[in-house]
Amino acid sequence: MVSERVGQYIEKKGISYYAFENSLGASRGSISKAVKEGKSIGSNVLENIIATYPDLNPVWLLSGVGEMFVTNEEIVANKSIETFRLKTDRNLENQQIPLYDIEAVAGLVPLFQDTNAQKPIDHISIPHLPKCDGAVYITGDSMYPLLKSGDIVLYKEVNDIKNEIFWGEMYLLSIDMSDEEYVTVKYIQKSEQQGYVKLVSQNKHHQDKDVELSKIKALALVKASIRINSMN
Repeated sequence: MVSERVGQYIEKKGISYYAFENSLGASRGSISKAVKEGKSIGSNVLENIIATYPDLNPVWLLSGVGEMFVTNEEIVANKSIETFRLKTDRNLENQQIPLYDIEAVAGLVPLFQDTNAQKPIDHISIPHLPKCDGAVYITGDSMYPLLKSGDIVLYKEVNDIKNEIFWGEMYLLSIDMSDEEYVTVKYIQKSEQQGYVKLVSQNKHHQDKDVELSKIKALALVKASIRINSMN
């Protein structure tokens, strides 16, 4: 049964049901209940699982035929990978990039403050990429069509926010908005206002916005993005 195989995959990955459900945007306990009670899982949820976990063999999941995991070469073949390089970037032959669930770690700020204390939900291995510190799923459409909700962005942390911004580049950032953290991906450009930066979207339906530099609490340069092409 499909729900039983989902449970086997979660157990093999060594992740909690909460983290698994959170990564899919599913309600808490929904998948756990389906697995434990042997109930069916909706097709939309299954498509989301396959898109979110590219190492899971969809043939095995749906039919039980074959192996649970696919090879790294097969994973790469089912991805659209876009890179955003600086001229100074040096590619690495191989690296294991941790994939984090922002909601599970309560945002970018705690993630960047103590990365070693955070448990990734998976690792991504793609050859010939610039050095990356981590990867996260994104939500929203402000960078559409370049990025869309559910894509993965791979990033390099910026330690000195005030002095290490490359104007016009794309960033993953956390902004303090009335004591709440707002996580987004934007281009950062110079602002005409002193002490501010201009956040620019790819989607022209979103207006540019000037924000105080001091309101940016975490910043990372986007090095690549991954879009999963599933159920083709």
